[in-house]
Parts: sequence; structure tokens; C-alpha cells
Amino acid sequence: MTSIGGAQMVDWNLAVATATRLVRPGPEVTRDEAREIVAELRRHAKSSEEHVRAYTRMVPDGHEPPDTPVLVVDRAGWVKANVAGFRELLGPLLAKMQERRPGGPGGAVLGAVGGKVTGVELGMLLSFMSSRVLGQYETFAPATRDLPAAANGGGRLLLVAPNIVHVERELDVQPHDFRLWVALHEETHRTQFTGVPWLRDHLQGEIQSFLDQTEVDPMTLVERLREAAQSLAGGRPEGEENEDGRSIVELVQTPGQREILGRLTAVMSLLEGHADYVMDGVGPAVVPSVAEIREKFQQRRARGAGRLDQALRKLLGLDAKLRQYRDGERFVRAVVEETGMDGFNRVWTSPNTLPTKAEIAKPADWIARVHRKADS
Repeated sequence: MTSIGGAQMVDWNLAVATATRLVRPGPEVTRDEAREIVAELRRHAKSSEEHVRAYTRMVPDGHEPPDTPVLVVDRAGWVKANVAGFRELLGPLLAKMQERRPGGPGGAVLGAVGGKVTGVELGMLLSFMSSRVLGQYETFAPATRDLPAAANGGGRLLLVAPNIVHVERELDVQPHDFRLWVALHEETHRTQFTGVPWLRDHLQGEIQSFLDQTEVDPMTLVERLREAAQSLAGGRPEGEENEDGRSIVELVQTPGQREILGRLTAVMSLLEGHADYVMDGVGPAVVPSVAEIREKFQQRRARGAGRLDQALRKLLGLDAKLRQYRDGERFVRAVVEETGMDGFNRVWTSPNTLPTKAEIAKPADWIARVHRKADS
């Protein structure tokens, strides 16, 4: 484990323990209800495979993608999976920060207590996030007995049962329909990664390239985590933003990093927008109340949960994620309307056919670059 002065840079076990201790309790259900919810989510995940593959046409006949496990988890299970993924992705950055640790008394203090402090603060952030995620295709954490994955470095599909139940009750929608609707979105992400063999490695390469260029010193990163954690703990007034208004993700130091971040933003907009487009496209045939669900869910996304929640969303970069859903879905819809689903699927040919950030906003430019160039 990466360390500074013999101490862990991030105490990952403490992060998990802190998040697990602070995580909010889920909605009340009986033991029998919990078993039925888990069983139903598994059934929906399975049935969604056929619906999504038929609609997207991303998996050619006779080319069965690698099977990936479906894990129906509670909030603590989501935390553990994401800590494992962060630990894998951030290893090279933490090693670099170790080399750049400050000298003198400040460095000694950071080496002695930094890992514990950062572990607690990361745990606080994860406890906040763990009650907001409905599902996730987690692809970076290595396979373990508790976190199985597909062969050859594949991922796993996570469905966070208490959050799904909480939102379906909050929206007052039909539970069976809502659970299937969520499963369709997450199954689309699984189809993206299993149907496009190069996608995982491409994303991981971009993230590592971004981290390789990071020039953030350890004290700056700890301070950013502290700002977010203090917001959660009530240490800052509600609605007060960090000094420069930047999210944690926006600690960008070099022009090269800005270019990488632009490419990452574009591909994440594509993936999220495509999942939203597919869930709504498949929905009318298999989810009778899809129109009601979509309307209520969009209203929930738009209003947030008060000023504190909005401040945290900005600090953590979640506002950008909400824009990714909207902008990406518009891109996918425009391309499919112009070129059909098979025409849109040219986006998965190679990294060179992924849209740029500018093309997400102007789908016609992507069509001109990828289709007209290829057809000329």
C-alpha cells in the first residue's frame, strides 16, 4: 500500500469503516420483502440483457460477450466495491505523490496522520454518495471472492437495492416498472463494456494518462477532501462553495490534462446519454408506466435536495454528470434519427470514432466526420 514516511497515504480500510458507520439506513423492509426485492432485481437484470441487445444491436449474432456477475448490494457493499476501484486506479497517482511529499515539519505531520485523515474524509464522501447511486457497472476493481468479475479483467453490474426502493417510494411509482427501468439503464452500460472489447482499456488508459500528469501536492488534495467532508459535517454554511468554485475533478494543471479531461467528458456523456436513450427506447414495450417514471425522475434530478446537496454536487462534480445525461442523450437521439441505429453504432468502431466534446454538442459534425468521410 502506498505510504508517505512509512504511513499510508490513504487508509483504505478506514475509509470503508468510516463510510459504513456513517451511511444512512435504507428504507424499512421486512426480511421477506428484502429477499423478494433482491430476487426481482436479479430477474430484471437478466431479462434486460435480451431487451438491450435487441434494441442496440451492439452484440452481433454468434458473438456472445463475456458474462459478468450481477451483484445486488446494500450501501455498504457499494462503498466496498468503489473503494476497491479507487484503490486500483489511484495507485500510480499516490505513488507519485509519495515522491513529491513536502519536506520539513509539514511533511512529517502528513506522513504520520495524513492516511488516517484522508481515509476518514474519503469515507464521509462515500457515505454521502452511497445513498444516491441506483446502479453502476464497476469495471476497474480486481476480482476477489467478495467482488467477482468476468474473466479477462471484466467488471460487475451493481444494483443498490435500498436506493432503488427509496426512490420508487419517493416518486410514488409502480415498483416493478421502476426496478426494470433502472435495470435497463445499467444493463446498457454492461452491454457497452462487454460489447466493445477495447472500451475498458481505453478509458483506463485515458484516466492513467490524466493522473500521470497530475502535479497536485499531497496537502492540496487533502485540503480538497477536507472541504467536501466539512460540508457534510456542517463545518461550512449551507450553499457556501469552495474558494475558486472548482470541483475536485477540476484540479487540472496542464494543457495536456485539459485535453484528456475533454475526451473523458465526451465519452462519459456518450455512455450515460446512450443508456438514457436505450432505457426510454425499450421502456414503452416492457415498462407500462415509463412516461410517468421518466417525468417524475427528471423532476427529481432537476430540483436536487436543497442548498447543501447542490453545493456538494458542485464540489464533487456531480452537476457535470447530470449535464452528461442530458447532452449525451441529445447526441444519441440526433445521430440515430439521422443515420439509424446501425449508423450510430459506428461510434463503437475505435477510439477514433468516439465523439469529441464539441461533437457531443453538435452531432452533425460527428456525422460529417465519421460517416461522410467513411462513405466518400
